[in-house]
Amino acid sequence: MPKKFYITTSIPYTNAPPHVGFALEIIQADVVARYYKSLGRDVFFLTGTDEHGLKTFKAAESAGKGVMEFADQVSGKFKKLAEALNISNSDFIRTTDEKRHLPAVYKLWKKFEEKQDIYKKKYKGLYCDGCEAFKTEKEVVLGKCVLHPTTEIKSIEEENYFFKLSKYLPEIKKIIKKDAIKIIPESKKNEVLEMIESGLSDVSFSRSKDKYWGWPVLKDPSQVFYVWQDALPNYISAIGYPNDQKKFKKYWPADVHCIGKDIIKFHAIYWPAMLLSAGLDLPKSIFVHGFINVGGQKMSKSIGNVIDPFELVDMCGADAVRYFLLREISPTEDGDFTYEKFEQRYNADLAGGIGNLLARTVTLAGKPNFKSKKPGATIKKEMKKTEKNCKKYVEEFKFNEALKAIWELISFCDKYINEQKPWEGKENASQVISDALFALASIANLLSPFLPSASEKIKNAVKNRKSEILFARLNK
Repeated sequence: MPKKFYITTSIPYTNAPPHVGFALEIIQADVVARYYKSLGRDVFFLTGTDEHGLKTFKAAESAGKGVMEFADQVSGKFKKLAEALNISNSDFIRTTDEKRHLPAVYKLWKKFEEKQDIYKKKYKGLYCDGCEAFKTEKEVVLGKCVLHPTTEIKSIEEENYFFKLSKYLPEIKKIIKKDAIKIIPESKKNEVLEMIESGLSDVSFSRSKDKYWGWPVLKDPSQVFYVWQDALPNYISAIGYPNDQKKFKKYWPADVHCIGKDIIKFHAIYWPAMLLSAGLDLPKSIFVHGFINVGGQKMSKSIGNVIDPFELVDMCGADAVRYFLLREISPTEDGDFTYEKFEQRYNADLAGGIGNLLARTVTLAGKPNFKSKKPGATIKKEMKKTEKNCKKYVEEFKFNEALKAIWELISFCDKYINEQKPWEGKENASQVISDALFALASIANLLSPFLPSASEKIKNAVKNRKSEILFARLNK
């Protein structure tokens, strides 16, 4: 029986259609999922949408639609994005799913109550609608949230249910320090430890029914579950918790939670505390990516620079979008998108790089005097080196470095062909062409997690060696 591998993305809010920032996250997770599947692992890859809360409620009001109707439409767009980007997710979970998701929310709540980790109190605090979270004074600058500087911070006073986060902080600190939950990159691990050391209070796990949209709290319908209690359990509800224990035990704990840097506190501190309270295993690792800026500016609806990933796919195809985001954007730091950079990467690396190598190699292999040979020592050495580097980089979440290594092999092949000039009919011509074909087959396999469609096209072209299969645009 193959060893399991469970990877998740975060679940984005349904207050707005997906933008290119979430496209980056779901593509990164897809690369990891496809890679481990290629190793024979039993991969379960989860994504979905977080639908309750003020943001979706207010967005629905602005659109003049019922909140559930609005959530259905936006959630549907996230599903379509996964399809458009050729994402291999196993499941798609919605937090409004009463049958699949709500039982996990209720089960965890009961576990917290049994541990006496839930209590009710009156509370006054600074609240950011953009984050849907109460903020500490350190997270507020000049009356604005550091993550949402256009959103006014509100002072809110309510009576809510609280979770005893403080009870678990010492244990979580030890867990993070010894990498029992490995946080990637290391800088984010240090950030989490700083958060814990700065002192965190118990956290609100409910809101007033009059001020929030969500599932009703057990035994107290005047309150609804707040985002942490409602959304974070998606990672276990989708794999059967609590009703399908066989499936749940098969896949939990998660091997990787793939998230953006703005929600690291909730995944590296709140979520482990909830799991410790419930007596469940902890996730093995959390991979944290940065944001995508546009021309040096943060993406913002008010600025009007939000990049629609569907438009990019329509322009050049899914693999072109996947390639740019994986190669151009640092896996763990903020990156920059411009249409000029996008076109340059496409033309230089896809059309002019792998597309050109494939076209010239298959053309040469179509000549009547070509005879297939076994790969020579030089090309075998280069292929082995690239395969080793790719494995290392993918397992370290260094997607850009993995693609760079593959393109170095492409450049090597181009240089090899240029130097040997097999079109001149020299004695070694068939060997040179054969070496290039073997290298292309290796490149296709290596590209499979990154550019699945292009990978198949390369494999087919090499296998059939027909000139009509030639193409410069690998993505259409």
